[in-house]
Amino acid sequence: MEAPQFLDLNPAPRILLGPGPSMVASRVLRAMSTPLVGHLDPEFLTVMNQVQQLLRYVFQTQNELTIPISGTGSAGMEAALVNFIETGDNVLIGVNGYFGERLCDMAGRIGAHVDRLERPWGEVFDPDEFSAALARKQYKLLAVVHAETSTGALQPHVAEIARAAHDHGALFVLDTVTSLAGLPVEIDAWDVDVAYSGTQKCLSCPPGLSPITVGSRAREVLRQRATQVPNWYLDLSNVEKYWGEERTYHHTAPISMNYALREALRLVAEEELPARFARHRANAEALWAGLEELDLPPFVPLAHRNPTLTTCQLSPTIDDMVARRQLLNEYNIEIAGGFGPLKGKIWRIGLMGHSSRRENVVLLLAAMKAITAAV
Repeated sequence: MEAPQFLDLNPAPRILLGPGPSMVASRVLRAMSTPLVGHLDPEFLTVMNQVQQLLRYVFQTQNELTIPISGTGSAGMEAALVNFIETGDNVLIGVNGYFGERLCDMAGRIGAHVDRLERPWGEVFDPDEFSAALARKQYKLLAVVHAETSTGALQPHVAEIARAAHDHGALFVLDTVTSLAGLPVEIDAWDVDVAYSGTQKCLSCPPGLSPITVGSRAREVLRQRATQVPNWYLDLSNVEKYWGEERTYHHTAPISMNYALREALRLVAEEELPARFARHRANAEALWAGLEELDLPPFVPLAHRNPTLTTCQLSPTIDDMVARRQLLNEYNIEIAGGFGPLKGKIWRIGLMGHSSRRENVVLLLAAMKAITAAV
């Protein structure tokens, strides 16, 4: 059997304006080509310390257990549940989009009794809804999505929801996959017990790591478990020993991805969070205004609209797949369609991290104008 022969990689120079991955700065790509060292090499341990310090800055927390999970954002989501839920625990999850559904799926597989607090896709919750639900039953954990990637809805009043959880003895878990480093995420000020994210969104790092931060209340729950964490790879009681002072071997960390994350986080720190948030907001507002002019109005009301991920409504005259294929083939621009109940009804446009640039907004709107005018 002959060995297969392929040409060198030469992917098209896409402008990534979908729900992820976002575009990656050249500095981050260069960092990935840095020579490898061992995952217990003293020089890599220094890199690990720096990554943790930078993650604490981005999460706005002093939590000691703030680390990147080796895996994509879904690994962070699973780690945020499997470490704190035991079989038979009551769990309450806010479901107003696809990733609330995924939280329910994961929690159910762990053996939790899952109750759903539901809103139509694109809407957000009132904290009083959670307070009322928490008063009806004793829950171990409440989980909510901060910025729902499937709808573009941004959940307000996070601190109030966390307070309601704690008033009723529940841990509060927050999904920040599409918000971290693009929107204010204030873990300590909001009193969030566990939060997780992904590297490929507003951090503008390739997919492959999932930042997670765990507060003291949640760490105590982990220590007091009656049973072993059922997922060996994501068991934080072991993973934290590798990232903590002990540096006990757990698994071979993805060295190059940690190099990339360190550089992506350095870019965030150099820009500083207030300026970064302002940039994302300004570019989103320019996009929203342009979409209105094109008769592609944003799907989510302004009060709850996420600046990092915009959804716009499609007119019946636009063929979703045909138009997005034109954007990709003729303009090298990637955006995404809707799914679930929003399939064929919306487009999802990400202005996250390095992708959130004024020139990208101008180009996208011009391309959309050309395509929709021809319909």
